[in-house]
Amino acid sequence: MCPLVLELKKYKEFEPVTIVTAQHRQMLDQVLELFEITPDYDLNLMKPNQNLWSLTSDILLGTKEIFEKVRPDIVLAHGDTTTAFASALSAFYARIPIGHVEAGLRTFNKDYPFPEEINRVLADSVSDLHFAPTEGSVQNLLNSGIKEGISDGALDSAYENGRRIYKTGNTVIDALLYTVKKDIDISFIGLNPNLKTILLTSHRRENFGKPLENICDSILELVQKNKDIEIVYPVHLNPNVRNTVFSKLQGIDRVKLIDPLDYAPFCALMKKAQIILTDSGGVQEEAPSLGIPVLVLRDETERPEAVDCGCVKLVGTNKEKIASTVQKLLDDSDFYNSMKMAVNPYGDGLASKRIADIIKGKFTV
Repeated sequence: MCPLVLELKKYKEFEPVTIVTAQHRQMLDQVLELFEITPDYDLNLMKPNQNLWSLTSDILLGTKEIFEKVRPDIVLAHGDTTTAFASALSAFYARIPIGHVEAGLRTFNKDYPFPEEINRVLADSVSDLHFAPTEGSVQNLLNSGIKEGISDGALDSAYENGRRIYKTGNTVIDALLYTVKKDIDISFIGLNPNLKTILLTSHRRENFGKPLENICDSILELVQKNKDIEIVYPVHLNPNVRNTVFSKLQGIDRVKLIDPLDYAPFCALMKKAQIILTDSGGVQEEAPSLGIPVLVLRDETERPEAVDCGCVKLVGTNKEKIASTVQKLLDDSDFYNSMKMAVNPYGDGLASKRIADIIKGKFTV
């Protein structure tokens, strides 16, 4: 959302009010600093052993007080976090129009990813404007029964026309391109310039246990077979991840297990990598903008456009499939280049401007 906040500040018609829940405190603060954004309201909700029940209720109650005080003309929420869903629901209760940024993503499996699939479905269901990154996400919204006509209630007097769904690209690409322009020092990682860097991230709940063990086993096979590669794995702080990863990979030659990275150095590391293995949603969108082939460690993805265009491939958590696909990328330059040169379907870095222009055109000034 940071690029969109910065874009809105350029318009004399807008007075953006930024609220953060701090659902993930460590990740939040360094991004705010990077984009030089000071929140107007910080709910600071992160707690030890946080659970979805308490987080959802805390967001609802915290945003209720702010919405009643500020009475914004529209609330913008992004993506599929619990913050996005609960904030959208809170705005709906307050009868405030809602714009969902990154709307329409679907796996059509409510348990995969959990709880993100239901978070985004519910956020879409209460939103009034949907800023969809791709044509596929537009179709998902239409197929789910969201009508282009205006809804009853809070929006009737606010908007000049009844269109509700817009393809804008994704603001995550705006954020990435903003960041990689900066001179970011990642020498502390200690990359070997004589080796090919393979970046690995895996942290999703669905991959805890045996799936993550399989991923680690595939890494062991790859480093044993290829003396010219190194694996860099920023290991999530969740004990379910760290216990498995360190028991399997700690002390293995050419496998770097490092702590999670801030957003800026992570973007710089992506830019340095030759191949990326990930179960992250955002990385599936970001890496193709940098020309990096991405192998997704999941059986399903809510971002099928990248698979369709060839810059991303689903490999799941099967040890043999992961290892063989990475090996093909290492050995077959035509295969590698076909993924590297594919055009990223998720945006051109102008999504924030499109969204701001749409909102400006919707409201009577």
